[in-house]
Amino acid sequence: MAVDLLLGLQWGDEGKGKIVDVLTQNYDIIARFQGGPNAGHTLVFDGNKYVLHTIPSGIFHKTALNVVGNGVVIDPVIFKKELENLDQHNINYADKLLISRKAHLILPTHRLLDAASETSKGKAKIGSTLKGIGPTYMDKTGRNGMRVGDLELDNWKEKYKTLTEKHIKMLNFFDVDIQYDLDELEQEFCEGIEKLKSLQFIDSEAFLNNAMKEGKKILAEGAQGSLLDIDFGTYPFVTSSNTTAAGACTGLGVAPNRIKEVFGIFKAYTTRVGSGPFPTELFDEVGETMGRVGHEFGATTGRRRRCGWLDLVALKYAVEVNGVTQLMMMKGDVLSGFDTLKVCTAYKYKGEEITHLPYNIEPENVEPIYSEFKGWEADLTEMTNEESMPKNLVNYINFIEKETGVPIKIVSVGPDRKQTILR
Repeated sequence: MAVDLLLGLQWGDEGKGKIVDVLTQNYDIIARFQGGPNAGHTLVFDGNKYVLHTIPSGIFHKTALNVVGNGVVIDPVIFKKELENLDQHNINYADKLLISRKAHLILPTHRLLDAASETSKGKAKIGSTLKGIGPTYMDKTGRNGMRVGDLELDNWKEKYKTLTEKHIKMLNFFDVDIQYDLDELEQEFCEGIEKLKSLQFIDSEAFLNNAMKEGKKILAEGAQGSLLDIDFGTYPFVTSSNTTAAGACTGLGVAPNRIKEVFGIFKAYTTRVGSGPFPTELFDEVGETMGRVGHEFGATTGRRRRCGWLDLVALKYAVEVNGVTQLMMMKGDVLSGFDTLKVCTAYKYKGEEITHLPYNIEPENVEPIYSEFKGWEADLTEMTNEESMPKNLVNYINFIEKETGVPIKIVSVGPDRKQTILR
């Protein structure tokens, strides 16, 4: 059996959690392959809203196993709160949530380093979520990190102390005032560790490859979005991991030839959280309306998302880099009521018209070139099939399919799992 892969094609917040939840019934295992608690996957069903940060979005289905892969970084404090939230909703996760021994741990001092680094940048801040993600991945590549498997060793506390002392010395190099109570932070951390140790640790690469041999169906779940990839995103305003399809191979120990379907999730418009270039960003009433109607606030941070028209140049880039085989368009309902819709189909880049994503898309270099479409008035939120969709929405979808060369198989018309049109 092969592994199907689901990931975001924009700057994150595309609605991956909902689609994983919708698709989970077709899979035996849901495996998260990168990122940390800077991710926020929102799921709505049965009148309730749930937000996950590290735990795979298949956790609400009784039959699916959920794996936190080696490419993920785990904050035991936040993870404990996630588990406690599941406890409140009587979700039995003990036997269906498995943690890779090779996943790295976020220490309290990683969060302090993150805050100190971001504060020291002043106006050049990159918009970090301050969750300690970057410093944890730096320790990982610097071969200093602590991993989940270390918790099974007798000397894990010594390793923790050594790394923490190193971090404290590093904090002194930043010329900023960071207030903290390390004893309090460490108490929370140790409580989180005890909760984490109550779960089953696995050698995830062996587990997943054996599952494939047994004919199990696996869905790999990404976090953030392709334009935040450390290599292919809008660097340096990116996350610290590979959010693209290649990250699923390194984040789970799955060979490239095992990847079958690549589901690409995108919004019918574009949003971005934090700093960084955004060619189609709107600063007018249209952008404000998108944000208000779409409830565009970060599931993890609560930060307001910047809104703009669909950037087809960036979307086609993400489709190509990831080898997307099926597209899924989210939040089509948010665009209802606009007389005219715009789609960026090219850039004016240093005086020349181009249709590919260049090295630098800062506003001084890039000006979006738009195609216009007639909007629709219909409320999409109660629609359940393609036949009921307004003609202008169908035209909008057909245009995107033609330009990307990839079929749009799902159109989401609301946050609830039931508000999903299959094509």
